[in-house]
Amino acid sequence: MNAVDQGDVSYTIENGIATVEFHHPLSNSLPGKVLAKLANTITELGTNDDALVIIVRSEGERAFCAGASFDELVAIDDLEVGKVFFSGFANVINACRKCPKLIIGRVQGKAVGGGVGLAASFDYTLATKHAAVKLSELAVGIGPFVVGPAVERKIGLSAMSQLAIDATEWQTAEWARAKGLYADIFDTAAEMDAAISTLANKLKNSNPEAMRLLKQVFWRGTDDWDTLLAERAAMSGQLVLSDFTKNAINSFKKK
Repeated sequence: MNAVDQGDVSYTIENGIATVEFHHPLSNSLPGKVLAKLANTITELGTNDDALVIIVRSEGERAFCAGASFDELVAIDDLEVGKVFFSGFANVINACRKCPKLIIGRVQGKAVGGGVGLAASFDYTLATKHAAVKLSELAVGIGPFVVGPAVERKIGLSAMSQLAIDATEWQTAEWARAKGLYADIFDTAAEMDAAISTLANKLKNSNPEAMRLLKQVFWRGTDDWDTLLAERAAMSGQLVLSDFTKNAINSFKKK
């Protein structure tokens, strides 16, 4: 099966806690199909009365998310296709932003590009000490245009700029916690999961209306993101058509 056609998203709801899990055999990368289902799942759970709080996680014990699917990127051959692909990331970010339920992120390992954007889009993100971060987009001829607003909102322009410019360098989980991307980090996934369970069980017993209003406060000033992220998707969609970017992505894939 082609890598673009692989991967999926599933969810469970137990005692008011919804757990969403995405997976892909290539380090939990995100082809368009997975992005669309992830955005739709978060949106649907936002209106599901059985889900009082949402946890988003990826499969496995290693990478949290490798970001965009390189196989899909190099296959983009016109602007509209490029805009649609990068809009997939925009749709996930906007789904998190608009969801009236608080979203806890679980980051067990490294996050790259769109994976950093995901971690920044959750309302409260916990991670392990292995959850280093990197915005690699500039290194492959693009730029973190779509995820940039979410990352900047979470860690500030200075830290986001550092990630965007040092596109080949990993920043540690400790760095990400210090900048505010992670609320806390843990030595093991088991310790992280225990903390997530404790928090989720507290939140499910909190006033749903208070949590909804609190989330509106958190995301104040982002009402233009439907338009902003669409514009950013068009920027990335244009860049990915260039020979420079296609050559850079192919070289990156060979490493």
